[in-house]
Parts: sequence; C-alpha cells; structure tokens
Amino acid sequence: MSFLSLNGQTPRTVKSKRAKIVLINPRFEPSYWGLQYSLPLIGKRAVFPNLGLPVIAACTPAEYQVTLVDENVEAIDFDRLKQADIVGITGMNVQRRRMLEIIKALKRRNIFTVAGGPWVSVQEDYFDRLADVIFIGEAETTWPQFLSDWRQGRHQYRYEQNDFTNMEMAPAPRWDLVDWKHFMFGTIQISRGCPFQCEFCDIIVTFGRRPRVKTSEQVIAELDTLRKKGMKMTFIVDDNFIGNKKVIKNILESMICWQKKHHYPMALSTEASLDLAECPELMQLMLEANIRSVFIGVESPDEASLLETRKTQNVRPAKGSILERVHRIQETGLDVWGGMIVGFDNDDNSVFEAQRTFLQASRIPHASIGMLVAIPKTPLYDRLQAAGRLDMDDVPAFGTNIIPAKMSREELRDGWIELMWDLYQPEAYFKRVDELHMDDKLLYGPHARLYWHKQPWWVRLREESLTAIRCLFIYLFFVVRLPNGKLREEYRKRIRGAVEKHQHPTIVFVYLFRCLMHYHHYTMAEKMMQDRTRPVNLF
Repeated sequence: MSFLSLNGQTPRTVKSKRAKIVLINPRFEPSYWGLQYSLPLIGKRAVFPNLGLPVIAACTPAEYQVTLVDENVEAIDFDRLKQADIVGITGMNVQRRRMLEIIKALKRRNIFTVAGGPWVSVQEDYFDRLADVIFIGEAETTWPQFLSDWRQGRHQYRYEQNDFTNMEMAPAPRWDLVDWKHFMFGTIQISRGCPFQCEFCDIIVTFGRRPRVKTSEQVIAELDTLRKKGMKMTFIVDDNFIGNKKVIKNILESMICWQKKHHYPMALSTEASLDLAECPELMQLMLEANIRSVFIGVESPDEASLLETRKTQNVRPAKGSILERVHRIQETGLDVWGGMIVGFDNDDNSVFEAQRTFLQASRIPHASIGMLVAIPKTPLYDRLQAAGRLDMDDVPAFGTNIIPAKMSREELRDGWIELMWDLYQPEAYFKRVDELHMDDKLLYGPHARLYWHKQPWWVRLREESLTAIRCLFIYLFFVVRLPNGKLREEYRKRIRGAVEKHQHPTIVFVYLFRCLMHYHHYTMAEKMMQDRTRPVNLF
C-alpha cells in the first residue's frame, strides 16, 4: 500500500486539535425505493437515513467533531466544507455518478476526501484516484486506523479490513447526529452476511457467507434509541434476517419482550430468504415481535432461471412451489414484498408474461422488478465479462450492463418497462391489495392488535384515536393534495372500501400506505413509458 501526503503536501504530523470531519450521503435519483414522487406530499424528504455514516461516526474517537450531511434532505454547502479537515462520502451502485460529481467538486476546492461504501468496495478504480483515500468493505477497524495514520501525516491510499467485523463489538450508530423529522422510517442492522451464493449478488462479496449477529442487548438498546427519537416504523436492513436462524430466534424473543414492555411502539419490516416459509416457529416469532412485512428475493417463477443463477434455496420442490411458499408466509400474517429480476440467460420474451401472471397470483402488491445487472466482483460479472457480454459504459444505453442471451437489449428494456406499467395500473395493483386484505383478511400487525384488544377500553380508545389522527393527517396531506385527479378519486374509493369492510383505523392506515407507495411506482412507470430511452433500473 502506498503512502500519500495530506492535500498533496509533504507528510507531517497534524497539530493536536479537534479536527472536523463531514460525512456525506449523496442524493438518489428517482428509483423504486426512493419514493421521491410521494414523500413531499406528506412532508418527508427521504425514506430512511443512511446507516453506514452514523456507524462510522460511532467509530470516530471523541477528539474529532463529526457532522453528517444527507443530500436527500439538505443541499451540500461546498464552501462550508472547505472548513473541514476530512470529508468522507459513501454510496451504493445507484449513487455512483452523483458520488463522482461530488468528489470532483471537492477536489476542485482542494478538500481532503475519502470514499467508502458498497460501490467503491466493488469498483475500486471508479474514482480514478480522485479521492485521497478509499475504504474497501467494512470499516469498523480501518477507519480508526486511518485517523491515527492521518494524524501522523502518513496515511495510506487504500484500507481494507483483514477480518470481518465482529458484530457483537460493533458500536451503536450515532443517531444523535440525524435530524429525524425528515425521514419516514428508522433503520437498524442486526446481522451481516448471507449463507447463500446467488451469482448476481454482491452481498457475500462485501459481507461474506457466514452471518454475524449482534447481541440481544445491542438490538434492544438501538430499538430504544429509535423509540425515544419518535420513530413508529423501522426497517431492519439485514440482507437476510434469517441467515442465522438459531441466533435470530433468541433475539426475536428479546424483541417480543421489548414490544410488550413498551406497548408495541414500533412496526418493523425486514428482508429474508424464501426458506422462511419452511420455519413456522420463526414466522410466529417475527409476528409477535411486530415484524409486519418481509422483502423476499423471489427473482423469477422459472426454476431454470433460478438454478442458472445459483438461487437454489428457492428451488425446493419437496417444500412446495414458489407460489405455495409465498402464500404460506402470507397466511401466517406477514406481508410479502417481492424482489423480481428479468434478463437471466434462460429468459426469453415469455418471461414478462410469466412474471405478470406470478405476481397477480401471489397477491404481492409491491414488487421491485429490475433488469439483471452484473455488479463488479460478482461471479456473474466475471462470467459475462469473459464471454464478452458486458456493456462497459458507465451509463448503459438500455438500463443494464448485461447483453441478454435470448432476446435483444431493446426487447429486454421494453418488456420490463411494459411489465412495470401493467403491474402498477390501479386496477391490477388494487386487485392484489384487495385479495390480500379483503378476501384473505391479512391483518397488519395481528399481535399488536391482539395486545391492544386486551387493554381497558379507554386505553384502546386512545390508541385507536391516535391511529385515526395519523390516518387523517396522511389523507389530508397526500390524497387531498394529489395532483393526479384520476388517481385521487381511485384512492378515495379504495379507502372508503377499506373503512366499510373493516371499520378499523389500522386497515385504513394500511390502505393509505398502499396508495402512497402506488403513486410513486405508477408515476415512475408512467415516465418510463413516455420516454423509454431513460429507464430507471433498480441497480
């Protein structure tokens, strides 16, 4: 590893002072998960805060002054950044181009810049040494090491941990540095790593295949912090919440006790693999812990495509078909969100109708559908690069860097856009929602509702009144202000139907949330239908 000077100067020992560090999360362009079209209508600026930067702040010695800047909620003041000693920037694949713009702007001002996070970890040369320092992978040990080296004027250009972080020793994020009023959800990370080996996935490249889990005490302490910050909804960002089933059961039992102790203050959601359907006890524990929805990487209803990409955990005929297992999870009371992909080598033009049919039959309202993308350092990337089937342009003309095997790039892009458009047509979307809630009577948060049902009537009345007030707030600030009159009337009709059918504020809240999500996805699909040359892929 080479040693570099500070800001291009001869290495020197930095004077003892309270150095200023600013950590930046770049803005996202409109994307499936960003909800950029919906959030302004309810007074929010982002779905949830970046988790990595508060963790890095927590790994920073007390003699440093740390400031977090999230460009999704506030503009970057580059002139003020000149006062900082170190400016750090992170970003995922979809943020990479904005990361590059920011780093160039920082270097024009001769600001000492470091870069880390998911994208630089898989594409180390992307910034062409514009950053003074890069961090590969996790940084709980390399960040303090860098700060010590920097103090002495002899920092390295590249830092990478020799071992994965011991999550039982990981510090709690510095949530005191975040302005929570701008965010819709809180976030918590309980584990890192996934035991599976999907060909396209960069998670195991960055975090490994052995899931590492925090202690129950750590998890409860972080939940308590979020509760005190006023967060009512929190997303557990683990890439596979059930990667270590034995340990996660113990943590869920602690979470159940915490929810009961504090009167079920927080609704949770997470991500898990489809083998969750094979674990009835685990699903019940998740429900009791007030986990209400789970994102599952289904990817494809075609088993040949799943075997091609090594997603063998989804192909277990003895455990039931994919559709049967999704229904099994829903029948327990968990709301399934689906991750779908088109563009596998096995996929031809029939894949779009197959996906459309599966998603309607599965009653999954929210499906994030993306064209397959080959991420650097993954087995998929290596295979397609060796075969000469990668578009190496940083902005691929068709929204993905892969060259499909059984259809043209235009057919893949156009079929994907039309699939998104069809699935988020109001009639198709609300058919899935109604079949889930009206016909199958999926109760959102059944254990929380059971808990409140056992309370004295005046306690129940207070809780239901608060829920009703939240529903009224969303209705007034979202539905009434909606610029699309056709959708506004559609949402009113659906909400009236929920009230007449269930007569409970919780289900009204669920339908309002479904409408909020739908407006963003519908608008995004509509824009792509109008201009197919600007696809907004998931990656």
